[in-house]
Amino acid sequence: MAHPFVERLARGPLLCDGAMGTQLYASGIAFDRCFEVINLLEARRVADIHAAYINAGADIIETNSYGANRFKLEQFALGDKVREINHRAMKIAREVREIAGTSTLIAGAVGPLGVVLEPYGPVTPEEAQAAFAEQIEVLLEQGADLLMLETFSDLQEISLAVAAARAVSDLPIVAQMSFAEDGRTTFGHTPEEVVTKLMALGVEVVGVNCSVGPQRVFKVLEAMHLAQPQARLSGQPNAGWPTEQNNRIFYPSTPPYMARYARRMIEELGVSLVGGCCGTTPEHIRAMREALVDLAPDAPAEHVHHIVPANPKPQGAAQQVAEPTKLARKLAAREFIVCVEIDPPKGHNPRKCIEGAMMLREHGVEFINVADSPMARVRMGPLAMCALLQQQTGLETIIHFTTRDRSLMGLQSDLLGAHALNVRNILTLKGDPPALGNYPGTSGVFDVDTLGLVKVVLGMNQGHDTSGHDIGTPTNFLVGVPLNHNAADLDAEIAKFRLRVAAGANFAMTQIAYDAESFKAFLARLGPCPIPIILGILPLQSHRQAEFLQNEVPGISPTFEAVHRMKLAGPEGRKEGVRMARELLREVRPLVDGVYVMPSFQRWEVAAEVVDVL
Repeated sequence: MAHPFVERLARGPLLCDGAMGTQLYASGIAFDRCFEVINLLEARRVADIHAAYINAGADIIETNSYGANRFKLEQFALGDKVREINHRAMKIAREVREIAGTSTLIAGAVGPLGVVLEPYGPVTPEEAQAAFAEQIEVLLEQGADLLMLETFSDLQEISLAVAAARAVSDLPIVAQMSFAEDGRTTFGHTPEEVVTKLMALGVEVVGVNCSVGPQRVFKVLEAMHLAQPQARLSGQPNAGWPTEQNNRIFYPSTPPYMARYARRMIEELGVSLVGGCCGTTPEHIRAMREALVDLAPDAPAEHVHHIVPANPKPQGAAQQVAEPTKLARKLAAREFIVCVEIDPPKGHNPRKCIEGAMMLREHGVEFINVADSPMARVRMGPLAMCALLQQQTGLETIIHFTTRDRSLMGLQSDLLGAHALNVRNILTLKGDPPALGNYPGTSGVFDVDTLGLVKVVLGMNQGHDTSGHDIGTPTNFLVGVPLNHNAADLDAEIAKFRLRVAAGANFAMTQIAYDAESFKAFLARLGPCPIPIILGILPLQSHRQAEFLQNEVPGISPTFEAVHRMKLAGPEGRKEGVRMARELLREVRPLVDGVYVMPSFQRWEVAAEVVDVL
């Protein structure tokens, strides 16, 4: 399955964001400071800039990591912060996108090393490639959708950056060089040489950024287009030639002027990606968005979402017990369940989640299970997310319903609301403790545990609340419970599970599995199970992620074999992770009643690849 960036390119031109450095400078950061360390010191400034570009209509935002390589950071005595700075750059961009709730792609920005390579300088090609790989590896691990290699002037150096990217990742690459007024790079490369060389290296997009203003960038792109008509091109010019006034740097190109050239690049040269570099502001990007709206079918649009019942019933049916859910019917018929987990957004715009669910539906997914602020991090409430998903995609949801944040009264109130919204598949959980999340000083409620919540829900199915008061027509929830085959004390886990089954639970969802043999051994130890079991799978993305999950995340335990296979996979880690997930699914499918896939970093296309094997 193609990367989202490649799929989006195939549907029409994309709009990138504008300058990061110029905007940081405008916010009060001096030009002689390291812009990338602002990720660690004043992340809010960076986040605000990303948000402004998303609000302006950008399809792609670039991380604040342009100069976050070892050589450039050493100039600020920050050479040991490569991993930390790039990690934070991606995290800031991801969180802004989640809060915005859009399908904005995140490009990991990679610039030149700021040193001279052999034979003219002291840095060897091997050292240069290693430095690029060190940076790119972090951007990959933290969820970059593509890599943006930009503002290079040396064709040898950008070739080394491409080689490094291919060695450690399978991310799509946009490779952009900077040209002077004479139409050549400062190393003397012509547009024809650049596009021919980079096309031969197999990058997805070749282009021009920074350099000069829109007019001269247009001429460079024109030469590239004539040399390689089939090439996908990108153009991100400066907002004109910079001038200094009262010790401040200004760029003269107006938003309408740059927008006019952006449209010309697309209409006359077939450019695939436009945006801006130094001096380009959110106002410039907004003007481009307006100018390109009829050329870009994926342009962001404003949507107002209303929470309404997914399938409202007429008042005349008010006293009729609701029909069993689709999930209940399929489990009763012993049909294999295919489900994918989606975390609600950190903001109030669910657009990206809804679009992801629509894509998954096209791959045969029938159910979406929605987490409740996992890791105790604040997100949109799962009930609202479930209602929106059911309303706008037609997919049925399984809500993670936790006792962490709700009193006994609150639990029952929310359950009544869930039933009214036709959200009736409930996975009963305690929830991650608040100490793990953004508000460690707060305490959870935990009026009841998982077994207690099962009893609360089943009491409502009998028509009464916990005080014995009549609630009118009984609810008809399908009640799920967790099953942790990775538990340290398996006997205790099995005992708890049997109590939940005895209380009336209808199905179980397991913790993440990586090893078929150990899971089979657990099932043998559990013995005959009277309720259906849905297996959890989390496809690995990289060797580093596999090591992190194995050593630092309780309850998720990739085997040593899985970690070793990810290490051997190298840049093909994502594909190897999908391959292992498919192998596990094929082997255990006869033993379980369904599967739910938990993709990392909202990479729902990975989940689609896993379930495509079914």
